Parts: sequence; structure tokens; C-alpha cells
Amino acid sequence: INGVLTTTSGYTGGHLKNPSYEQVSAGGSGHAEAVRITYDPKKIDYPTLLNIFWHNIDPTTVNRQFCDHGDQYRTAIFFHGEEQRMQAKQSHAALLKEYPQLKRIVTEITAAGPFYPAEEYHQNYHHKNPLRYRFYRYNCGRDQRLEELWGASPGKEK
Repeated sequence: INGVLTTTSGYTGGHLKNPSYEQVSAGGSGHAEAVRITYDPKKIDYPTLLNIFWHNIDPTTVNRQFCDHGDQYRTAIFFHGEEQRMQAKQSHAALLKEYPQLKRIVTEITAAGPFYPAEEYHQNYHHKNPLRYRFYRYNCGRDQRLEELWGASPGKEK
């Protein structure tokens, strides 16, 4: 995406310091699997990133995303500062207005805490393992569920 400088897979929102994938995926760490995005605000703004985020998740399910279950798979926006908090809340409200059929969005909006990068084999997983990633997406019904929620949205990742 033009303006996104880096993305880093990792973990945040929990109580363990420097957690491993095994600790987070087992549940109970309090951490969510997350992506840290570094971007150039002259090329892409935070509300646009939020729109892309919303259209690539199912914000209606608690502690679950497609095949993956547990609080480590909850959807969340971890904001930095009051401006991002306000923009995240505004995007949430706008989403409910634009998609009234959603009725309720369970995605948490909370202050960012320490972020722990995931192990190297998790970074850019979809590029390193494209067949496995596509198989996962298909078998978990990810694309079908996103289409059901959002229709043919321009913000959807392909």
C-alpha cells in the first residue's frame, strides 16, 4: 500500500514480557496477535489505514477471526495518542452508520502498550508461504466471510 513503510507482526495487549508464539497461541497471555504499521502520513492517513483494517477483519465476533479462536485472536485497534483514539472511535461510529446490518462491533479500541515483534518466520508470512496462506484463507472461509460482511469493498486486501 502506497505510504506504508513497514509492517511487523507481533504481540501486544498482554501481561507477559517478550512472549513467544507458543505462549501467545496457547492463550492466557493476554496478548493479541497484532501488526505494527509504520507509515508516511504525507502519503496515507490514519483514517485510510483504519478503513483498510476494518474491511480485512470480522469485527462482529468475540475472540475469534475465521478459523482462529481465543482472546489472542480478538480484533483490536491499539492507538497511540488522543488523536488516533478519536479517529478510531469516529471510524467505528461511521462503520455502524454505513453498515447498519452489523448491529454491534466488538473490536476493542485501547491504548497501545509494549509491542513485541513475532519470530522471524512469522514476518511477511503470506510472502514466505503463499500456498499455505492461500489454503488457510480458503479453508477458513476468510474471503467468503469478508465478502458477506463488506461486499466488494475497495479497502479489501486481495
